[in-house]
Amino acid sequence: MSDQLPHNTDDHKQKKTRGITSSGGFKIAMLVVIILLLLVPITMIRSLVNERSYRAEGAERSIMEAWGSQFTLYGPVIRIPVVEPDSYNRTINRALWITPRDVNIQANFSAERKRRGIFSVALFSGDVSVTGSFTFERARDEIKQNQTIYPQQAEIIIGLTSQKGIRRIIKADWNGSELFFKPGNRNFSYDNSGDNGVNAVVLFNTEGTNTFDIQFTVQGGKSMRTLPIGEVTHTRIVSDWPSPSFQGGFLPAAYTLSESGFDAEWEISYLSRSIPLFWFTGERGEYEGRMSLQRELFGVDFFKPLDHYALNERAVKYAILFLVIPFLTLFFLEIFSRKSIHPAQYLLSGLANVIFYLLLLSISEHIPFSAAYLIAAAALTCMMSLYARSLLETWVRSAYMGLVMALLYLIMYLTLNAEDWALLIGSIAAFLICGVVMFLTRKLDWNNLNIKSDPPPKA
Repeated sequence: MSDQLPHNTDDHKQKKTRGITSSGGFKIAMLVVIILLLLVPITMIRSLVNERSYRAEGAERSIMEAWGSQFTLYGPVIRIPVVEPDSYNRTINRALWITPRDVNIQANFSAERKRRGIFSVALFSGDVSVTGSFTFERARDEIKQNQTIYPQQAEIIIGLTSQKGIRRIIKADWNGSELFFKPGNRNFSYDNSGDNGVNAVVLFNTEGTNTFDIQFTVQGGKSMRTLPIGEVTHTRIVSDWPSPSFQGGFLPAAYTLSESGFDAEWEISYLSRSIPLFWFTGERGEYEGRMSLQRELFGVDFFKPLDHYALNERAVKYAILFLVIPFLTLFFLEIFSRKSIHPAQYLLSGLANVIFYLLLLSISEHIPFSAAYLIAAAALTCMMSLYARSLLETWVRSAYMGLVMALLYLIMYLTLNAEDWALLIGSIAAFLICGVVMFLTRKLDWNNLNIKSDPPPKA
């Protein structure tokens, strides 16, 4: 009799333990713990996406630095030396800067994608024409009696982001005479740093109109920017790049887009900007006042319409959904089929869904994102369907898992490729999923949600 008691006690403990572990509440708690644990590798994959993105940006910068960097054109402006005495009758050297009365900028670029390993960047090259005129009438009334100007020593200045951005000057005409340009921007820089640009000495006519016609070949990468420097600035940019992104302080007044490229035009008045028509600088080139040229820049980015790193980053944001829904599917299949699924098997299915993002990232670095997504989604859908078949022992139930996975990947793909509609698509999908779960569980007795497992084999 005494020998039988320990055996009955052990059987009772085992039955009690199985009762607890097979209960629905315990299983749900375990699923929540597993999901929280899987957030750790998801966070690591998200960090990996950012790391690969930073590496791609570094490769882009390296390519562009050798090519000419992002192309920014600011100018032309006229710099006229000014001399005036101070209170001690000492000579002070200053400069008068004059913006054009009108300026017309025409740019025609041919763009292509340059690669370094698996990374690429959009580079462009072509001709830029800058024409217009200068007058002295706006600044004349501001010249003081004790100031002496030297218009015969005036300079025309065109600033650039990088000196490598200019290949050669095709034409340089000032009032019908040829100009000789030298490197340097004479402290005229939109970001107050660097001396990139060209300048040439001109004979400035203070009594009439001064015309200029300058054409040069340039090169750059990713973007072009220019300043609305004239009283009236007209800019036209034409390129064979099919996916531009117009950026900066001003959007184009008119543009056309097609598969063969784009054609965009800007018409900007000096009343729309904060750049003065003329200004004085001190002996060291400092501006006497406040002038922010950076925010006045406008132009176009040679945009990559499908940045696969950005799409991977957005995909990882939906990872929690791709853990909850497959787990819910397995959980309901477990309940309705009365087949017990161990928490370790849930963990394996969750890891498989996490690996999807790793597959997507690695494959999309070598082939277009859509094809990479299709391959990764098909692989994970097949894997989860076969795994459900081994757990639930029928193809019909595994087909439910495959259908759920396929629908989830379809919803994610639509969301990733419809950025403006992403919130709406995600909200509708969440609403429908919640509705389906409520419908399937409407008659479920949550108080007696014990999942029967196969009895242990007899000794």
